[in-house]
Amino acid sequence: MKHKILITFLLPLMTLLCGCIPSFRMNGTIINYDIYNTIDIGEFPIRAALVYPPLQQTFENELLNYVSRQTRLNEIDGPADIELTGEITGYSLSPQAVGTDAYATETRLTITVRVKYVDNKNPSNNIDQTFSAYRQFSSSLMLTDVQDDLCNQISQELVNLIFNATLGNW
Repeated sequence: MKHKILITFLLPLMTLLCGCIPSFRMNGTIINYDIYNTIDIGEFPIRAALVYPPLQQTFENELLNYVSRQTRLNEIDGPADIELTGEITGYSLSPQAVGTDAYATETRLTITVRVKYVDNKNPSNNIDQTFSAYRQFSSSLMLTDVQDDLCNQISQELVNLIFNATLGNW
């Protein structure tokens, strides 16, 4: 009797569960590749008061690599279905934690990027927005010793924020 009940209820349940296989995209994009084929990622010049020259190349490379890994869009120069341009508008240091001697024990490096996202197929998706990210480091360290690593980390975070607000369409 138990065997018949088990087969009566378990077999249809297993068939139902096996027949419904959900499909998920882990990168979060919802790009319709029948409509969107190309993207033009422009330069992001540094317009900040404090300038660290390698930052521009670091940020641009991270953005290009991330978009190519997460989408099937072809990156071209010139008119494209999607255009992504902008500028690095901020690169600043600020003291954070103050020790007993009234000196800062930590310093924050903040990078700000203004992004202009133009969707030539659907202008209602256009964005002109500023993104900011930061990392803190011990004030006992020289900025020159940690600058490259911090810029890489911050660039990765900024690219993730930008991607989610534009191509990720969260």
